[in-house]
Formats: sequence, C-alpha cells, structure tokens
Amino acid sequence: MKVKVLIVEDQFIEANNLKIILKKAGYEICTIARSVPEALQILADEHPELVLLDIYLDGPQTGIDLAHTLREKNIAYVFLSANSNKETLNAAKATNPYGFLVKPFREKDVLIMLEVALFAHQQKTETKSLAARPAAASAEKNVFPQIIGHSKKLLEVLDHAKIVGPAETSVLILGESGTGKELIAQAIHQLSNRRNGKLVVVNCGALPASLIESELFGHEKGSFTGATEKRIGKFEEAGGGTIFLDEIGELPLDLQVKFLRVLQQKEIEPLGGKKKSINIRVIAATNRNLEEEMATGRFRMDLYYRLNVFPITLPPLRERKEDIPDLANYFIRLYAQKENKAINGLSDEAMRSMQNYHWPGNIRELENLMERSVLLTSGRIITSVPIPVSVKKGVHTFKTDLKTMTENERDHILAALEISEWKIYGEGGAAEMLDMNGSTLHSRMKKLGIEKKIMPR
Repeated sequence: MKVKVLIVEDQFIEANNLKIILKKAGYEICTIARSVPEALQILADEHPELVLLDIYLDGPQTGIDLAHTLREKNIAYVFLSANSNKETLNAAKATNPYGFLVKPFREKDVLIMLEVALFAHQQKTETKSLAARPAAASAEKNVFPQIIGHSKKLLEVLDHAKIVGPAETSVLILGESGTGKELIAQAIHQLSNRRNGKLVVVNCGALPASLIESELFGHEKGSFTGATEKRIGKFEEAGGGTIFLDEIGELPLDLQVKFLRVLQQKEIEPLGGKKKSINIRVIAATNRNLEEEMATGRFRMDLYYRLNVFPITLPPLRERKEDIPDLANYFIRLYAQKENKAINGLSDEAMRSMQNYHWPGNIRELENLMERSVLLTSGRIITSVPIPVSVKKGVHTFKTDLKTMTENERDHILAALEISEWKIYGEGGAAEMLDMNGSTLHSRMKKLGIEKKIMPR
C-alpha cells in the first residue's frame, strides 16, 4: 500500500516540486494545503500518514500550531524551513518533529528524510503501549542494582530504560561525561530479548581514524598493508546481541554514511570482503549536542533522526544531589574493601562540602575523590574530601587578594589534572573533564607553565 503524504506549503513552486519528487518515488499525494485551516480539513477528509509542514503559511496560524494537532493525532510530520531564526527553530524543535528539510530541497534528501521519519514513527508506535503505563508504577523498585540512587530524575531514566528495553528500537543515550551512559546501555541490554547475546562496547572517540572502519566492520587477510590475518569487526561480533557505540558524535562523516547503511539495510561489508547480513540492536551515546553538530555539518541529519527514535537523557550529578550520599557510601565501601580498611562513611562536614560542590566530572569525579579519600584516611570516618577549592560553587565572599584570570585558569586546569591523576587524553582525562580538545589543553598547560606531575611509586 502506498504511503499517503500531505504537503502543507504556501509557495506553489516548492509545493509542486515536492509533489513531483514524491509521486515519482511512489508516494500518494493528498490535496496540497496552503494554510492551517485547509490542512485540518484535508486531514479529516483524506487521512494522510505523514505531513511535510512549512513553518510560515497563509493566515495567522503557523506550521508550529498545526504540529501540536498532528502530535495529538499521532501523525508523523517533518518541518520544511528556509528560516534560520534560532527562536523559531527552537519552537519548532520543541514539538518533537521527525526531522527538518532545509530549503532548497534536494531530491535525495527529501526521500531519505521521509524514509527515516516513517521508520522512526513506526518504532515509536510499537513502544507506545509500553510507554502508556504510569511512570511511578514501574519506578517503585530499582531493578538495576548496578545503578545507585533514588532521585526523581534518575528514576525517570530507569523507567524509560524499562520501556525501551524489550523493544528492538535503536536508543540514543545523551548526557555529560561521567554520568553513567554505559551502565544504562548495559541495563537496556539486560532487559532485552538479546540478553543472552553479547553486549559489545565500542568507544568511537578512542579509535584511531585509520582503524575505525576495520574495527567496526572487519577486514579480510591482505585487504590492505598490514592486514596479515582476517579480522572480525565489532558489528559482526555483536551478532544476536547489542552493540553500544559510545561517543557516536566522534565518528568521521564518511563512516557515518556507512553506519547509516548498516542501520537501514542490516548488513556490513568488511574491507576486502563481501556483504554480510547482521542481526544486532544498536545503542549509541554521546556527550555532544548533536543538533549543534548537525548545524555545523559535522553530523549527518539523516543519521541523527535514525538514531534519535528513543532518546534517554542522563541528568548531571549537580541535578540529582540527593543521590550523592548513596553514591559516596557505595564507593567508600568498594575501595575500603579493596584497601582492607574499616571505614564507615563520611562526617557531616565532609558530606556538606560534597553537597555544595557542582561536580563537573559527575559520577566519575565522585568515584575518583572517594578512592583518594579512602587512601588518605586512617580512621573509621572520612572527615575531609579533597574537593578542588578553585572550582567550588556558591562562595560569594569578595576578597581583596582576588586572583587574575590566568591564575584561575591555571588552578582550574590543575584541579582537573589532579582529579584525572594527570591523564590528559581519552576517556576520564582532564581534557574530557574540561570539555576541550586534548591538544588545546596541552598547549594551555605549556603556556601556563604546568608540567606533567611524576606520581610517586
């Protein structure tokens, strides 16, 4: 059966061009609407399955107004836009469309976007019955023992994981570094029908650019210089299970194209080999703002909407401070046992200092500080936590001996280096914690006279 599409566009030439493109591709086209009232009448009479929706139309109502009605009627829609006004685009994004097509249109982009929108809508419809149950009912009990905390924001995340776990839907996990994205991926995998298969974890940001394709898709012996034996790629390794692609925003554009093909066709092509069908579920994660990456051309729009079927956003630790005591005590028990120390917890003063800190490194930073505190403590109670003083939040007392911006920058970098144990690059490194490029951090260290610390043996 042909998919029926409604075009809501007040410019005749653009509407007609879209009509020609879609009819040629086999879509059934409804009567074209130039205004919101016309569109509402066509919705009632012709029952389209997908709507291409311009933002500015004839009359006082906009496409954004119509989008709310489409959302209520569970009809998929994609915005058409030539407008770059940030406020307007943010209002359009807030309606949760299935995508944006930027004018002027290319035929290829139009067809890909419609395919992605229809796929995403189908996936969301399949999980709708699960998502309809009250969140509180499924959040009463934490069925994820490896995830510590009871805050409302965390329980909402766990509820979303329970909803999407049994489905085959792709999941995009968003959040700052150190918030526990891999733990949520593990939880989703354990709740799925693929739990007996492997969960293969790939850190896209840690792979050398020259090896990413071989690492993901594999290669045949002799396919390139140095390929002395056959290699099974991560996608094939995850067959029957789940692949977790951490830091998906780091993938180069050419690999994004190939990854999109894997999602669409469920097949891979090893270097020097033949195409192979694969049976996997994809969970991806990033700490980047992918919408900004799309705007700058660093991330493909079609891949974003293919992945963004079921997004889960993890809150930073500063937004779930009621979980700090549970997390702190968990890590204290863990490292006290490793060090064979009898430590019972934190003093009230130490806990207050932790509650007043804003945790730029999130749970990873808290774990590092608890490990260090356990090592430094000789008694049964930790009375002091080595929180970086220069990045404490909430101190409003003005002093006459204020530091210069350069001195503050030096202290800030030193604090991050201390927390990361002087690791600069990679996951958990100071560059990641400071949200800057590793080479840039190294240059700033050199300019500020910060030399790498030699850790005592």
